[in-house]
Amino acid sequence: MIIGSNIYFYDHLPSTNSEAARLLKESSLNEGAVICAGHQSAGRGQKDNKWESEENKNLLISVILFPEIIGPEKQFLISETISLGICDFILRHTPVCSIKWPNDIYVNNDKIAGVLIENSIMADTIEYSIAGIGLNINQDKFLSDAPNPVSLRMVTGVTYDIQTCLNQLISDLDIRYKQLLSEDWSKIRSDYTSKLYRLGTWNEYTDQDGQFSGRIESVADEGRLNISRRNGLIQNYGFKEVAFIP
Repeated sequence: MIIGSNIYFYDHLPSTNSEAARLLKESSLNEGAVICAGHQSAGRGQKDNKWESEENKNLLISVILFPEIIGPEKQFLISETISLGICDFILRHTPVCSIKWPNDIYVNNDKIAGVLIENSIMADTIEYSIAGIGLNINQDKFLSDAPNPVSLRMVTGVTYDIQTCLNQLISDLDIRYKQLLSEDWSKIRSDYTSKLYRLGTWNEYTDQDGQFSGRIESVADEGRLNISRRNGLIQNYGFKEVAFIP
């Protein structure tokens, strides 16, 4: 096992990603070390969003990786790998799971997990990656203005043992990460694409030119999203260049 080789438990942290970065600067950590918190006071998501989580109800972890075989130009593979590992865990418990590009995890039309990956790049090498994951397990009520949060308990009606869920998630992430290290990148990319939220269906989006009707077709190797228009043209978007309209 690589991911889960060491697990560091904390009752409270400002942020598991920040703690992982601090530990990397101050000590030598094994690849696959997991920082796990019962509660975060300053959990971070994409676009500097806050991540709401009730104490001891959910999984709040960061995984430290040293993906030396992945060059900076292929760093989106790391995001795909982590997203797939989370989906594999969720699919243990419910038959429906998708990835809202780039790496929000959805059950139906609701967000059950978020991912924040921070890569340290030196020259042409990824020195390390910190993969932060917030995964809603047993929380029933969400107080923030996030539009569509959901938990595994809300989906299934089952109350879960957090430690068991952590062990399962670590196992699923480890399997996917070994797939990455074995350079089975075409499998990772095809699995990721097949799980894309709204793949192949017409929906509404907005970009710098306004609202439009589009259909998600694929994701390029570098992580850009390809969306076709009604007129047959295909536009590709980087992160923050297009927004999903519910």
